[in-house]
Amino acid sequence: MPAIQPLADLLISQIAAGEVVERPASVVKELLENSLDAGARTITVQLAEGGVRQIRIADDGSGIPREELPLALARHATSKIASLEDLENVASLGFRGEALASIASVARVSITSRLRGAPHAWRIDAASGAIAPAALGGGTVIEVDDLYFNTPARRKFLKREHTEFAHCEEACRRIALAHPAVAFQVQHNGRSVLHLAAGEAARRVSDLFDEEFAAQARPIEAVAGSLRLSGYAALPAYSRARGDAQYFFVNGRFVRDKVLAHAVREAYADILHGQRHPAYVLFLELDPHGVDVNVHPAKTEVRFREGQAVHQFVFHALQRALAAPLSHADAAPGTQTPSPAVTAAQPFQQTLAVEQPLAAYFDFARQGAPPAMPEAQAGEAPPLGFALAQLHGVYILAQNAAGLVLVDMHAAHERILYEKLKTALDARPAVQPLLVPVVISASGEEIAAAEAHAGTLDRLGFELAAAGPHELVVRAVPQALTLARIPDLVRALLADLEKFGASRAAAEQRNELLATMACHGAVRAHRTLSLPEMNALLRQMEATERADQCNHGRPTWTPLSMDELDRLFLRGR
Repeated sequence: MPAIQPLADLLISQIAAGEVVERPASVVKELLENSLDAGARTITVQLAEGGVRQIRIADDGSGIPREELPLALARHATSKIASLEDLENVASLGFRGEALASIASVARVSITSRLRGAPHAWRIDAASGAIAPAALGGGTVIEVDDLYFNTPARRKFLKREHTEFAHCEEACRRIALAHPAVAFQVQHNGRSVLHLAAGEAARRVSDLFDEEFAAQARPIEAVAGSLRLSGYAALPAYSRARGDAQYFFVNGRFVRDKVLAHAVREAYADILHGQRHPAYVLFLELDPHGVDVNVHPAKTEVRFREGQAVHQFVFHALQRALAAPLSHADAAPGTQTPSPAVTAAQPFQQTLAVEQPLAAYFDFARQGAPPAMPEAQAGEAPPLGFALAQLHGVYILAQNAAGLVLVDMHAAHERILYEKLKTALDARPAVQPLLVPVVISASGEEIAAAEAHAGTLDRLGFELAAAGPHELVVRAVPQALTLARIPDLVRALLADLEKFGASRAAAEQRNELLATMACHGAVRAHRTLSLPEMNALLRQMEATERADQCNHGRPTWTPLSMDELDRLFLRGR
């Protein structure tokens, strides 16, 4: 073996660069964090050839004194921390003191900076260390040219120009989302691709996401002790095929953390199914002593000292927000207050000339018909309004204060039943004995499943037993499902029980079983509903948690404002 000897400083920096400078986007992130730590309020990012040929970042921050310019390029030199106590309480984005040194070891770097009140700026060249006077109005400009010019093996791993630029742009988006009070401008090959004015967090989210996200996003605001969660979480109608719209920030720093990711998945578990991914922009703030950011040089990983407490806080805050009952704001997305043309209308539900049988149709019909409103004043209509008609036995058309509401009656009733079943199961659901037991044909596997899972079926509110070698008799069902197609419901339930098992697996899959029951118990398409029945369904939707989507993640309703309807007919042109 060769003798042990110390490594050269340049080689040490190049080794560190393997962790810090993965690609041009890594350089952009590190330099933007330095600008923000310097108090910048305006930052301009200029890229050439995806950031490989040049990265130039200019800010209006506090600047660097002439005598500290060499230290800015030295390894493990920083103004952010001075002791272990500072490291445990770090509030700045950068603190390791290795980013600029690592970048300078694999690229040609220069820094031009001018302190506020200084007569002129100073420029340092990283390769030679030479410092000379320079012209600059204020702040700092860092230029990084020819990334990996001296490590061609690393350069070969870079992707095409448009791919590297996309990563750089994403790094800018993340930083911009966390710092809405800072103005950002991003240029690529001389063309402006992003221009963000300083403003509020809501405006920044609106600028960086499309209108559909804004329409489907629920605001998040929760506080518990030193923990605070804010931001926006989109309903399942905006779910994505990939997790490319997920932004979680801890004390202003974008992170990828398993604890937080699991808390979000659990919060969406009851409303988002299949392989879809939720979209969200969330900001967690907590005491810096409660989180360790010194896990990896890239600083995108963290460790929480009270991980379970953080997990439960995030989970419950998101779950409450996503399960909030419908409001007038939900029924009119994109409008803070109803337009004058809308408020002038007085929603009116006419009384029916013919008595409608309510008690025997569906469980929700027992709520009775809503009262007539000949004297209703503007704004008194409930969020989902009053039913006008039924379309092809599938959709309910309703009028609210903002315009028209379209409701998928099967999806909506499915969610209502599902939530009722979950609530009832905790205290054992009300059971309805059947006046005439239902006998259904069954396979040997289904009869065996009924016998093996008799206890689980009993807890779910079913009473059934074998009536012969190929028959099952159903003597009671949950009260909420008395009008379901019992043979289809029982077969689907037995299939789920056989799949999931009756012990711990069945307990973990309880909601899957209840979802199956609710789907088969919900009102089917092409069933005619009376106006009172439709209105009763709307009222129950407004009182039901997670009523925005069914158990499979499909939306249950969508609004069309008067402005949108006017545009369809070119009114006002």
